[in-house]
Formats: sequence, C-alpha cells, structure tokens
Amino acid sequence: MKKTTGFYPAVSPKVRPSSAVGQAGGALLVETVGALGLEGTLSRALAPWRKPLSSHDPAKIVLDLALTLALGGDCLADINMVRCEPGVYGRVASDPTVSEGVRLSV
Repeated sequence: MKKTTGFYPAVSPKVRPSSAVGQAGGALLVETVGALGLEGTLSRALAPWRKPLSSHDPAKIVLDLALTLALGGDCLADINMVRCEPGVYGRVASDPTVSEGVRLSV
C-alpha cells in the first residue's frame, strides 16, 4: 500500500499495453445516451428499417456499434466486447444480425 493522502490510499496505476476494455467509460456513454434521449429519437428515425418480427431494434444495434467503436473496436466482430457485459449494455444482437443490419443500411 502506498502512502495515504486522506481517507483512501493513493492510487498509482501501472500503464502497459493491453486489450482490456474500461467498462466504466462504456457505462458512462450508456448513461449519456439515456440522458440525451438518443435511444428514443434514433429508434423513431430507424423504425422503417425494423422488420415486423424482429427482436432487435435497429437503433440499439447502431448504438451498440457506436459503443464498440468508442471502446476501441475496429470491426463488426468486436461488438462481442459489448455483448460480454449484459449487466452494463443489455441484450446485444448476434454477429449475423449486426452484419445483416449493416448490409441493409449501406
């Protein structure tokens, strides 16, 4: 333990290259999206893209992809890092569903 500066010990992080994702940043982005009302606005705008029997809202897929990029992802398959934290990001579409959504939007 390091020298204390008050009630808590001083934190000295070790910095090294890692593929670990800081989930706190992702949680903050999720809270920001909710506070701005972006979920509802985007959902209404993308409603024409939603198939009648689909279980995933196209807006949620787009937001999940944006989170993936913000967290350091660089391809569609990196959405798995969001999918692995359902307590933070909720239910995330499968890779085929995400790929199909991107294909239809291009």
